[in-house]
Amino acid sequence: MAGISDEDIQKVREASDLVALFGERVPVRQRGRDFWCCCPFHNEKTPSCKIDPSTQLWHCFGCGEGGDVFGFVMKIDDVSFPDAVRMLADRAHIDIKEAGGRGVSNSRKARLREVCATTRDFYHSQLMRGKSSEAAAAREYLGGRDLGGAVPKKWQLGFAPGRMSLVRHLSSAGFNAEEMIAANVALSGDGGKLRDRFFNRVMFPINDPQGECIAFGGRVIGSGEPKYLNSQETPLFHKSNVLYGLDKAKSALTSTGIAIIVEGYTDVIALHESGIENAVATLGTALTLQHIRLISRYASKRIVYLFDGDAAGQRAADRALEFIDNSMTPEAGKTRIELCAVTLPDDLDPADFVAQRGGDALRALVNDAKPLLSYGIERRLARYDLSSAEGRTRALSDALSVLAPIKTSLLATDYAVQLSGRLQMREQDVVDALALVSPPRKYDNDEQAERQTRRTSHITLSESEKSRRKFERRLVSLLAQNPHMALEHADALAQTQWHDQANEKLAGIVLDTLEKKPDATAAQIVAAASEIAPRAAGALTSTSFSENENPQHAISFLVEELEIGDIESTLASMNSQLKSDPSLTPEDRELIFTAMVDLQKTVNAKRAAHKMSF
Repeated sequence: MAGISDEDIQKVREASDLVALFGERVPVRQRGRDFWCCCPFHNEKTPSCKIDPSTQLWHCFGCGEGGDVFGFVMKIDDVSFPDAVRMLADRAHIDIKEAGGRGVSNSRKARLREVCATTRDFYHSQLMRGKSSEAAAAREYLGGRDLGGAVPKKWQLGFAPGRMSLVRHLSSAGFNAEEMIAANVALSGDGGKLRDRFFNRVMFPINDPQGECIAFGGRVIGSGEPKYLNSQETPLFHKSNVLYGLDKAKSALTSTGIAIIVEGYTDVIALHESGIENAVATLGTALTLQHIRLISRYASKRIVYLFDGDAAGQRAADRALEFIDNSMTPEAGKTRIELCAVTLPDDLDPADFVAQRGGDALRALVNDAKPLLSYGIERRLARYDLSSAEGRTRALSDALSVLAPIKTSLLATDYAVQLSGRLQMREQDVVDALALVSPPRKYDNDEQAERQTRRTSHITLSESEKSRRKFERRLVSLLAQNPHMALEHADALAQTQWHDQANEKLAGIVLDTLEKKPDATAAQIVAAASEIAPRAAGALTSTSFSENENPQHAISFLVEELEIGDIESTLASMNSQLKSDPSLTPEDRELIFTAMVDLQKTVNAKRAAHKMSF
């Protein structure tokens, strides 16, 4: 793929233990050569997810998901393929190279961490001992926010004077221009001259979960735009993977099981200093599913999203409703995420709230936080005049849209019943209305086409046709998992009269991958297919057989079965032509009949030799 070399991707793949990764999320048990677990992507009581350590592939026979080690990380942590490679590379301590040959090795990352640590110390020194009026203004700002005293030292707060002061300091410490730019603490100006990225700002070091500085956030002193400025993405820093204050909040998150999400650095610090040490903040972005997955590793009970009372906070509250999905329902079992929300009163932000009313008052609000579903429904109902029939009808439609993503769950039905009481409507009418709402799902063209194919085949296909398509899918799956056998049957695959276009496409992907890389592994084939067709991984990992079954025997059987089926289809077509084509001459009919006799003999011979059964 672009950006990371195939060689590095393979190094990471070979160093990653798929069984161990699953074992960190759910209990895994060995059965024969394979490992089985309850699928971490849907609720189930009986393990139906298989992990094959020999191929490093997994498949859930309950929900149909599957793939390789990268596919697992992409789905479980909601990240892109490059990010999955990076995460697993870090885990395995493997150096990888990005586009342009620029290394992102562990040694390089260590060097960039040194740049950030030296920068942090410089900024802190400027805040604590700087003589300029700007430094004094920075200290005055922090004091006015009750962030003076011991707070700057505890949180390593700083001040960025700008004017190339940082560049000069880092240069004297032995860092070069490329390292400063890569860490995003300096920029290259006109003529290549370096300049400080941050100027006249109070600085907030951003740490990784282990407490190492990896980036910075700066708040302008006085007037100026932007008011807040964060580091850009670097080899160390990816906003969607980082929460401010997580390094200091981990212990409290684990002990309480509760996380409080806010939107600003000063809010996190103010809450921690008031004794509420399980608070973290996003970094200039809205809360994402990736943030939720990250925080769920530490907070096992509840995640409480604390919204400011101003207009911006309320817009964030509306965006949070996008996170509603089946993971919030009781049916999700162990994987359930309890996401709650609360809006602070009187347009206050968290820092102002605890300053005016104290930590206990905030704890009381957090304890009373409503589940995001209830919170969202109440926000929707508040938009309408519920004293009028028209207002109640519009309110119902708006409130049911909140429940749409989980419309089939018992929880949604319970909320629908509650709505009927609030809106003075019959319970059954509201439940029926819930059944009619459309879940806000988006599919790419390939997935939409596949869903439509499955829907059509379920309604119109004969049993023999369904069986044929199952054989096709099983063959393609077996070939993907046993690539050394796929090339042996390449000619047969090319001649097969595929009945399912999806299977034909998958077969083509398998052969194309092997043509480019004859020694490709099963995991590499599945990964290549996933880039072309999003649901390919589930299909290519769907076949399972016991240890005493022979894959070569199974593949040969399926190839022969499809070949026999193709001949029988040809016979049926020729017979139909004989019966319905009046333009045929006697000679034509004689030739067709003779050919049919020969084909029938071929089918009979193949059937006689075709003794393996499933």
